[in-house]
Amino acid sequence: MDVIGFGALNLDRLYRVKDLAKEGEHQEILDFEELPGGSAANTIAGLARLGLRTGFIGALGDDPEGRIMLEDFKDYGVNTRGISILKGRTGFIIGFVDSRGERTLYPYPGANSMLEFKEELLEYAKNTGYLHLSSFVDDRQFGLQKKIVNLLPKKVEISLSPGILYSRKGLSPMLPILKRSSIVFLNESEIRVMTGEDYRNGSKTLIEKGVKRVAVTLGDKGCYLRDQDGEHKVKAAGVRVVDTTGAGDAFSAGFIYGLISGKSTHESGILGNRMAARCIQKLGARTGLPTKQELGFI
Repeated sequence: MDVIGFGALNLDRLYRVKDLAKEGEHQEILDFEELPGGSAANTIAGLARLGLRTGFIGALGDDPEGRIMLEDFKDYGVNTRGISILKGRTGFIIGFVDSRGERTLYPYPGANSMLEFKEELLEYAKNTGYLHLSSFVDDRQFGLQKKIVNLLPKKVEISLSPGILYSRKGLSPMLPILKRSSIVFLNESEIRVMTGEDYRNGSKTLIEKGVKRVAVTLGDKGCYLRDQDGEHKVKAAGVRVVDTTGAGDAFSAGFIYGLISGKSTHESGILGNRMAARCIQKLGARTGLPTKQELGFI
């Protein structure tokens, strides 16, 4: 396979409101969507939509929500042999999205926190060019990710979207994965939390720790990129924002697709921005994901 994802699998329950409620306030729910999600899972769906051969390592419950998640992956053409079906409830996220596309998220980990090491998962993970990681709530699964990364052959490239959960761990606990990472994806607040520095100095620190490339998404300001050759900035496309859920995951998909296609760091950033721009024009993390033709490959 070209890319295998490894992270939490969640069903996103998204509620549209005019404004996010403050303490003691009430806000009317204007609309509701229930959609498959999970950071690495969204990225894998995006890569599958672009025509790459993809798979996934994760856990679902033996419930209707788990079946929805599994069938959605199969509809995208994602190989699901690495997904464990466990007794219990599938993880889900309750999210509130306001009129500007900003959101607050509340995760329930469910079956994600029951995933354990199996030799079959390691063998499965060896069968890819890239292993793309995102966060789990539970520390045991974080340990599982570190163990598998450590046991993988060097030919398998690692990409990482730590999110705020793993960024809060700081640099030291993340080093076993960071020093193996070909690309790390963060937003402006996540890199500050992880490194204690702004995105320019923080990305330099990550390169010094062994990361080959750092991509920092900056919302409507585009993205900042750093590799071992220097810095790059890519402007964002001006589009109407409906929902920012999954924008970073879509960016990661476009960027990884660029790397696999032999593009430079800067060119991969352009593809990442295009992918994210498509995503944020629709409600949910996957609804707006483009095909290769719609992406406008460079």
